[in-house]
Amino acid sequence: MARIIAIANQKGGVGKTTTAVNLAAGLARNAQRVLLVDLDAQGNATMGSGVDKRELEHSTCDVLMREAQIKAAIVRTPEEFDLLPGNIDLTAAEVELMDKPARELRLKEALEPVRPDYDFIIIDCPPALSLMTLNALVAADAVLVPMQCEYYALEGLSALMDTIEGIRARLNPTLEIEGVLRTMFDIRNNLANAVSGELTEHFGDKVFRTIVPRNVRVAEAPSHGQSIVGYDRASRGGVAYLGLAGEVLRRQQERNRPALVPMETL
Repeated sequence: MARIIAIANQKGGVGKTTTAVNLAAGLARNAQRVLLVDLDAQGNATMGSGVDKRELEHSTCDVLMREAQIKAAIVRTPEEFDLLPGNIDLTAAEVELMDKPARELRLKEALEPVRPDYDFIIIDCPPALSLMTLNALVAADAVLVPMQCEYYALEGLSALMDTIEGIRARLNPTLEIEGVLRTMFDIRNNLANAVSGELTEHFGDKVFRTIVPRNVRVAEAPSHGQSIVGYDRASRGGVAYLGLAGEVLRRQQERNRPALVPMETL
């Protein structure tokens, strides 16, 4: 049964889509069965996975509107993970779903038939606390938060944590934090180092050891329809995202490991 991880942060430009695509590719390189769900109307995760968002037979929008079955909409990417592609139609879907009953459950219900087919389902959320993001957080087991180590990012993280607490209370009591990922990190920046320290102090081991540096190759990869893992895995960004995939996988293996029974109870 797949672990569903939403990549979320309402602040734009923090590396959500880059993280979603590269985590999917990195997990696939580790022999995991992966589905990437593009919930962003910009369709950047779709294009970055080597799929043309302008030539889709079916999309995430069709699935959420119940106009297509999810298995008919999923496509295989060149990097050996599956993709539920997104495009601008998601904007219309958000408007149309506003008056529908149980609108926040649409994605959760859509994923149920395919969940046994994967080890991980990664959801790329839009840069806003919108209905699409709400659907992702209701469907997810955990939230992975990419963030730049800067002052305003801390404020955005606080708002996201409040949202997650609200969703736990009302809609998804088992939702947890998968981890906080430091992205576009510049070790020479004193503020970045200070914010990084605050994150570690507040979130402890929920902060991934992996730090994604600023890297030109990471920025180049999407223009070739590839993840950095596929485009240049030996680059600093490639090494970082493979490291992130390894961390996520190890955490999942630890969850699945049976708890040791104390000797005195035997």
